[in-house]
Amino acid sequence: MGLQSSCSGLAELTARLAEGDALSLDEWAVVIGKKEVGGEDRIATEALCCWADRMRQRLHPDGVVTYVVDRNVNYSNVCSCVCSFCVFYRQLGDPEAYVHTHDEIARKVEETIALGGSGILMQGGLHPELPLEWYTGLLRELKRRYQVHLHCFSPPEIWGLSQVTRKSYREVLLALKEAGLDSIPGGGGEILVDEIRRKRRSDCSSQEWLEIMEEAHRLEIPTTATMMIGLGESPLQRLQHLEKIRLLQSRTGGFVAFIPWTFQPDGTPLGKIIPDRVPVEEYLRWLAISRLYLDNIRNVQVSWLTQGMEGGKRGLRCGANDLGSVMIEENVISPAGARYQADEAMLRRAIVEAGFKPVKRNAVYKRLEESPGAKLAALSSN
Repeated sequence: MGLQSSCSGLAELTARLAEGDALSLDEWAVVIGKKEVGGEDRIATEALCCWADRMRQRLHPDGVVTYVVDRNVNYSNVCSCVCSFCVFYRQLGDPEAYVHTHDEIARKVEETIALGGSGILMQGGLHPELPLEWYTGLLRELKRRYQVHLHCFSPPEIWGLSQVTRKSYREVLLALKEAGLDSIPGGGGEILVDEIRRKRRSDCSSQEWLEIMEEAHRLEIPTTATMMIGLGESPLQRLQHLEKIRLLQSRTGGFVAFIPWTFQPDGTPLGKIIPDRVPVEEYLRWLAISRLYLDNIRNVQVSWLTQGMEGGKRGLRCGANDLGSVMIEENVISPAGARYQADEAMLRRAIVEAGFKPVKRNAVYKRLEESPGAKLAALSSN
């Protein structure tokens, strides 16, 4: 009786997913769960990708896939948080520790603009001594010189600044916004379940990450959200992460995109325990689940940086409508084993090969060029 009921429930959930209905956390747990007998009782990845692709088509019916040309400028690698999945950080006083000067950062911005950059992604470690004025002065200088979109400082960095300055999240965010901050990246999310975060030595808790994002949204600072899988978390913990993102988005509407990627183990302390990467097939499955689960977030990005360009192209048929960044410079994931590289022409070609129209955007997903066919449509309507 119980097994029949379980099968019946799965059939009903399958039908609802096929229609694009949103499922609850408990219902998703049934979808990805296993039978006690008779093998796995879960919906095939192919079906999930198909339904996620339909959702993408409903949200983005013009056949456009966007991308961004930016540079991940790391202003400093000094960090007081010793995350076991990170190979980037250096502690204060380490011979390899650095803090770039404002002029050094400005030169990186100039190079990015010269290469067709549509914005600057700027992140660093949790520096225990840099004052808030260092950050606000930098933002003001970059805005004065270049008027470039500044997508900077993930929630753990905001948390760290709050610790250093003894100011509230709101006070820190207001100061940064007034100095020129345009939007906030979703880094430091990893898995928003404290059982996992404590094991991986993340100082910023899941609730603190969410509170900072909610405060940013209240201040009308748009943000992205992320998930990094492969940290030893369970499928249910991945679903809990997605549920927390969806609930916050339902309150604020401030997330402009969701970006899942996979843990890169090379050279990290955690890599000694979890040396294997998440397979592409598993990544694509969770990309599709993310698209279906987060029906209230308009954009989903596939991580070609961790999956390769072929994996990126496949992801565009698993619910993603964005191929991400050219990444003129990237110093966090690449040293941990993400060896893939691309230029703007490669991204545009990959989008076309996948059957879509490439359009450049900025960090908040504002399109910076006209969609192919838009002029023809406008002429036809006149």
